[in-house]
Amino acid sequence: MTDTVSRAAVIDGKAFAEGLRARVATLAASFEQAAGRKAGLAVVLVGDDPASQVYVRSKGKQTVACGMASFEHRLPAETSQQDLLALVERLNADPAVDGILVQLPLPDQIDEQAVVDRIDPNKDVDGLTPVSTGRLALGLPGLVPCTPLGSLMLLKDRLGSLSGLDAVVIGRSILVGKPMAQLLLSENCTVTIAHSRTRNLPEVVRRADIVVAAVGRQEMVKADWVKPGATVIDVGINRIPAAEEGKTRLVGDVDYAGVSQVAGAITPVPGGVGPMTIAVLLRNTIVAAHRNAGMPLAEGTI
Repeated sequence: MTDTVSRAAVIDGKAFAEGLRARVATLAASFEQAAGRKAGLAVVLVGDDPASQVYVRSKGKQTVACGMASFEHRLPAETSQQDLLALVERLNADPAVDGILVQLPLPDQIDEQAVVDRIDPNKDVDGLTPVSTGRLALGLPGLVPCTPLGSLMLLKDRLGSLSGLDAVVIGRSILVGKPMAQLLLSENCTVTIAHSRTRNLPEVVRRADIVVAAVGRQEMVKADWVKPGATVIDVGINRIPAAEEGKTRLVGDVDYAGVSQVAGAITPVPGGVGPMTIAVLLRNTIVAAHRNAGMPLAEGTI
């Protein structure tokens, strides 16, 4: 490739997330004035996983910066499932808490699904309870997982209407792949979910106007997999050794250097989908706060 070859437009998730947080802050201020209290987000961390600690700390800081109350609960790694469920029940009953997020993964002695199931769906800002999942599948209003919703926001900001477009989602996890497919269906896309058993995966991906890569394999999607002009959303975050000894760097599930020469638009890693996840968490919290206070926001407000 030469420098004369056009490159894909870079979808700046960091900038979009900044704007979304500003809108959340405006709504948080008006909510506090109307409700007489701040909207509140409770985050529960069990154990001392370093990556989770950094993530939880960032969530707390951004929650406060947006004018909402942050409630952090840090529990030792040996916490029992019974004790964690009891905490979730207390948070469910706490009127100061509008959103509950239990940081995953949890230690081996705890059944993650049992914990998620216990969260009040009205406070399920991660969008993972069976009620939230069911409402998404039925096309009903509800709280939606943060990363897929953030990805959809970036797509609509870039493309406008998605109606009639062919979309391929690579990955079928309950965190990203499946809800992403449901969101794209709700926008009237024709959606294919591809995964490890998909035959002729490059050929399947090559048909898509929209490619969402959420499989957790570094730089798997190559340039010859992508239709010229397609929009590529890279959800992957993979840490690999850097050129400098002892250092690491982040790459996505897409071969950015190659695919950016073919695609019409692409999210970078870092700086693409990643910043959207916490921003959408804050968005979900303020949406939940309004609903819980009997003041639901109009469709399309945020």
